[in-house]
Amino acid sequence: MIAKELGALAVAGIRRPGVTFVGGVRGLAISVTTSGSRSWILRYQLAGRRRELGLGSYPSVTLANAREAARAARGKLAQGIDPIEEARLARDRLAAEKAAAITFAEAATRYIASHERGWKNAKHVQQWISTIETYANPVIGKVPVRDVDVASVLRVLEPMWHAKTETASRLRGRIESVIDWSIALGYRADSNPARWKGLLDKILVAPSKVVRRKPQPAMPYVDMPGFMGQLAQQRGTAARALEFLILTAVRSGEVRGATWGEFDFGQALWIIPAHRMKTNKEHRVPLSKAALAVVERQRLAGFCEYVFPSPNHPRNAETEGAPLSDAALGGVLKRINPARNAVPHGFRSTFRDWCAEQTMHSGEVAEMALAHVVRSKVEAAYRRGDLINKRRALMQDWAEFILAATTKEY
Repeated sequence: MIAKELGALAVAGIRRPGVTFVGGVRGLAISVTTSGSRSWILRYQLAGRRRELGLGSYPSVTLANAREAARAARGKLAQGIDPIEEARLARDRLAAEKAAAITFAEAATRYIASHERGWKNAKHVQQWISTIETYANPVIGKVPVRDVDVASVLRVLEPMWHAKTETASRLRGRIESVIDWSIALGYRADSNPARWKGLLDKILVAPSKVVRRKPQPAMPYVDMPGFMGQLAQQRGTAARALEFLILTAVRSGEVRGATWGEFDFGQALWIIPAHRMKTNKEHRVPLSKAALAVVERQRLAGFCEYVFPSPNHPRNAETEGAPLSDAALGGVLKRINPARNAVPHGFRSTFRDWCAEQTMHSGEVAEMALAHVVRSKVEAAYRRGDLINKRRALMQDWAEFILAATTKEY
């Protein structure tokens, strides 16, 4: 039965709660709630199932508009298309597209959050955040990550490629990582526009050709005995930390972050865990008599977990202490060597030069003492030990050489 076709004036007068069919299109009706609100519906059957399609509220949607929408829906039904399912799929598709349209800045934030626990320290996390926020986000931060292209990446990198080459090179790698993460999670489908090999290397000059990295200033090894004599006269935790750094040929951060749990005094070993090493591999450091003596003296004055704690940190039972600052060791070096032609990290080069020019110790032993990564995959595959006994002899020889002018007894 087809309902009588009502006009606009008659529809306006419908106020009683319930469903009233208005004719013109089979199944078109106006529904009135108990609160008095009115809306259009289209009732139909599909595969023996009765369904109800909403067509909008009245009077925002007029009678003429409702009939037009109902005819369109009936046309889809005639083709075997359920307009309700079609609308649901359209909503789902829109939601999926919206979810996929995250900006580069959002992708970078989420990438950092998901990876920062695997990074070595808070400084590395801050460097990531700082370079992205300072250089990338002002240019591509608001761009959907799926729309970042080669031209976008170049707008970020080209202005700084020659003036800040090292920073720009690191930033490129970070952008590449963020976009790789986005591809893996389905936020974009195409290739990575920040990829170096086979893409940006065809556009930008190689960083190694833009600027040649200067080596860290290092003290000649012939000056070491005299320098160590001066260092022995310096007071304070920072001076002892610098002394220990030189004796062990390790990096500044590894010394400053050293904790008592890393030392095996019975074996005269310092075992630096992988997460504190640049190579992400545990490093065993054999301690010479002099290096062991430095640590033993620190243990007598110890008040927290750190071997070389910051003197500016409160000393009480409620604190866990804090390591020395990055500048503390450099400050001691500048007091002794005001010409500033050496930095703490440079003593590793001093040690390596001495090994090569003044000893019969092999290059392999010296490189392992410095915890350098084996470049050859074949060599790395066959190397199993860490030459600890040979390195112990090397470090003792080094200590005896550099401490020849001191009055300390070890």
